[in-house]
Amino acid sequence: MVSSNFSHNFKRLIIINNLVSYTLSSVILLLYFTFILIIGFYPQLFQIYLFNNSITIGIAFGLFIIIFSIFLTLIYVLISNVYLDKLKDQNE
Repeated sequence: MVSSNFSHNFKRLIIINNLVSYTLSSVILLLYFTFILIIGFYPQLFQIYLFNNSITIGIAFGLFIIIFSIFLTLIYVLISNVYLDKLKDQNE
């Protein structure tokens, strides 16, 4: 019985870890591919200046992708430390 419970908890840990990591990775990949597709097919969009300043939409969107990637990394670390580590400790 202990082995079955261990196996069930371990499978649950793997499934949740994969779900979280694949979801967050997919969001980042979607943003990067959107950025590249806009550069490839409609580069004029990234040449528009924001607020009559020297910053263009392309610079702002690129900076947004970097900051959003860091934010999603923080989210993953929090989920991993708070929830997934508890599941891992149950397996030990």
